[in-house]
Amino acid sequence: MEKNNLQVKAINKNVRTSPRKLALVCNFIKGKKADIALRDLQFTRKKIANDVSKTVKSAISNAENNNQLDIDNLFIKEAYVGKSLVMKRFRPRAKGRASPIKKPFSRITIILEEKKEIKQKVKK
Repeated sequence: MEKNNLQVKAINKNVRTSPRKLALVCNFIKGKKADIALRDLQFTRKKIANDVSKTVKSAISNAENNNQLDIDNLFIKEAYVGKSLVMKRFRPRAKGRASPIKKPFSRITIILEEKKEIKQKVKK
């Protein structure tokens, strides 16, 4: 197995936000280099960007410690969101009724890959 094709994954299982809001931030960093993605997440105005950056940092440390990859060549190959559990609450309404409130949780998956640097020979 070549080192260049190795993928590293980090999953954050219970993030307290809806998948729809989280998908905006994940699509924003998809395809970027890892250090540039962390910088962009730091200046994003979304509150959830902090949890996404923690997951990216976890994936970077997995790549460095478990697979001995070069962290300068890592880029975010995939960043996607899935649904997790939903807390169900009820709110009292008029005439003795109750209406449901759904508080969704999400799951972030970040997959990093080491970018191959091919040096081409220049023909003269």
